[in-house]
Amino acid sequence: MESLKEMWQLVCEHLKKSCGEVIYEIWFRPLEISSFDGATAKIATSEFKRKIIEQQFGNDLKEAFKQVMGFDVEVELINAEEAAKEKPAPAANTGVDASSLSIEKNTFATFVVGSSNRFAHAAAQAVAATPGAAYNPLFIYGNAGLGKTHLLCAISNEIKKNNPDADIIFTRGEDFVNLIVDGIQKNKMHEIHKKYRNCDILVVDDIQFIAGRASTQEEFFHTFNALTQEGKQIVLASDRTPKDIEILDERLRNRFEWGLIADIQPPDIETRMAIIKRKADILGLALPDDVVQFVAEKIKTNIRQLEGAVKKINALVNIEGAAINIAMAQNAIKDIMNDSRPVSAIVNNIIAETARTFGVPQNDIISKKKDAKTARARQVAIYIVREITDLTQKEISEYFGGRDRTTILYSVETVAKDCERDSALKRTIDIIVKNVQEQ
Repeated sequence: MESLKEMWQLVCEHLKKSCGEVIYEIWFRPLEISSFDGATAKIATSEFKRKIIEQQFGNDLKEAFKQVMGFDVEVELINAEEAAKEKPAPAANTGVDASSLSIEKNTFATFVVGSSNRFAHAAAQAVAATPGAAYNPLFIYGNAGLGKTHLLCAISNEIKKNNPDADIIFTRGEDFVNLIVDGIQKNKMHEIHKKYRNCDILVVDDIQFIAGRASTQEEFFHTFNALTQEGKQIVLASDRTPKDIEILDERLRNRFEWGLIADIQPPDIETRMAIIKRKADILGLALPDDVVQFVAEKIKTNIRQLEGAVKKINALVNIEGAAINIAMAQNAIKDIMNDSRPVSAIVNNIIAETARTFGVPQNDIISKKKDAKTARARQVAIYIVREITDLTQKEISEYFGGRDRTTILYSVETVAKDCERDSALKRTIDIIVKNVQEQ
């Protein structure tokens, strides 16, 4: 994690998924991270909210940090005055739009290239060298934690290095949705048009978030056309191919396929070992080869988990003075390897990921709302819960608004039959399951 801000941003994203939009907006959005020393995170809030958050949401905060960092983090809630004393100086301006996730250290030089990502890496370098001329748009897809965001950041940073005056906007699909909603509500769409349709480079991470949002898709369609007609570069990333993004406007699907589609696959063992060594070098940590190989053999599908393992080993060395050996490494990765999350957290993640995929509010899935899109998302979420947990029909019904068991059974049977004849739905469900398991 290259910055306190980035870490907190990822923690907030996890909280939004696990706790739902309503709880997030009321209790978590107003919070600010004050400091993190590698073991304890200090979070600023009002005295009134502090006790409630500690009692009701303390475990959620700790779990969010654990998912992001890869190891247990103590969370200390402090009042605003204490936070003001400990608040770090603002980070230097990278020259990228304020909504950007771009971090200066996420460059091509720090990206470990292997057989699983070589094509996407080469395509990203080509776009950065000649924006608007190589591949437009460049669409990178792959499962969570494989380096898509790193490549997007690298493209942005390389272009900015070569052309400091380039107007680069780096945003996320979810943020773009919120931007359009806010623009419509506050009658500020002309400002959004001016900003987004006149930039030089538009980079959007998690573009799948805009699917199912009619106004947002309409706006992005016109923005896409305006930029490509002027030869401006667009770079997109998603956890699935354009054809596998459910309820995506067909006009956008076609445009996303105009340029080049590049995938990132889980890294092979050699690449995983190289990643571990690179992360260790950054921390000034000397890892024996047998420890590097052990970790690489155990963690196979998620680069973020590899990074979390290295950071946990580093923390054990610095905080406890532990000797680096296989036994210590095994202890460091046990929380990553074993899905020790409570069933409630897994179900909440399933509901959140399904809502995100189908473009419906998370709370609608457990509500009594019956429109076709919400009903379909609810059926899929129920089906996945039944498939990957040991919950009974009665227990599942309690997570979905107390619906009767016949409704649960009907949902499971309906989706199971639909998967047999609809390969796209089956692929979508597989992606949701992978994303949930890798969170």
